[in-house]
Amino acid sequence: MAASSTRVLVLDGHPDGASLCSALAGAAAETAQARGAEVRLVRLSAMDFDPNLAHGYQRRMEHEPDLQALLADIRWCDTFILVHPLWWGAAPAKLKGVFDRLFLPGIAFAYEGDGHFPKKLFEGRTARVLITADTPPWYLWLGYRNGWLNVLRRQILDFVGLKVTHMKVVGTIRDATPARIEQFFAVARKLAG
Repeated sequence: MAASSTRVLVLDGHPDGASLCSALAGAAAETAQARGAEVRLVRLSAMDFDPNLAHGYQRRMEHEPDLQALLADIRWCDTFILVHPLWWGAAPAKLKGVFDRLFLPGIAFAYEGDGHFPKKLFEGRTARVLITADTPPWYLWLGYRNGWLNVLRRQILDFVGLKVTHMKVVGTIRDATPARIEQFFAVARKLAG
């Protein structure tokens, strides 16, 4: 990421702006900027929008200004970095609402002809993901087969053309020592480079 022409979007996907995820997202953004990238940092906690896709795909809801801005940022970036917590085996509802409201037919993907596999409208961009969890990462794999990680990678990001190049879970958060938390920051910084 040393090239100054690289455009990086960091999405802090925690609904609380004072969270560890927010600090990790900030560290990733600072590192990318220090390495010469043009960086935009968006905080889910500051976004104001209805996360409920009330009509499914039957009727389009107008995008609120914060969703319009995030969509423009996704289209602008070369690299999309997402940092979020794992809650009940998935993303927080507000973050899931971002995907539901923005990653729509005609915006993020498009079916052409009678094909079953869509054209990926965000293609040409990479994605890097950092997830915090209270479940030990080894148990997410052994006990749950990385359920959310597979959904996020294959059924959301890759489906719209955001090619995942890095995906890392750090934890456990609840009982992490200061030294362990510093290791989480090292992972966030590495994600940006």
